[in-house]
Amino acid sequence: MTALLVVLGAAVGAPLRYACTHLLDGPWPRGTLAVNTVGSGLFGLVAALSLGGAGWALLGTGFCGAFTTFSSFAVQATARPAREAAGYVAATTVLALGACAAGWALGSALGG
Repeated sequence: MTALLVVLGAAVGAPLRYACTHLLDGPWPRGTLAVNTVGSGLFGLVAALSLGGAGWALLGTGFCGAFTTFSSFAVQATARPAREAAGYVAATTVLALGACAAGWALGSALGG
């Protein structure tokens, strides 16, 4: 059952990530930055809400795992000139960690 929940979450997260990055990415990877930031915020929220194993499998591992992308981030960062890559890595790190913390704070405030 857990594997099926992961698959169901990923079946929604992966196409949504593709759509966002396809629409927003250009010379600068805005789409990847956006999905990693939003996904990190949702991940923090889901973690704070303590939804149990089934909720975590569906939303945390499945949806957020498929919606966010480290591999695209890594490729996009290394394909840029050093200064631009450093800015992209710094922006992604700060925004993703900040979003995760904000999601956790929201989830905690909601009673998680």
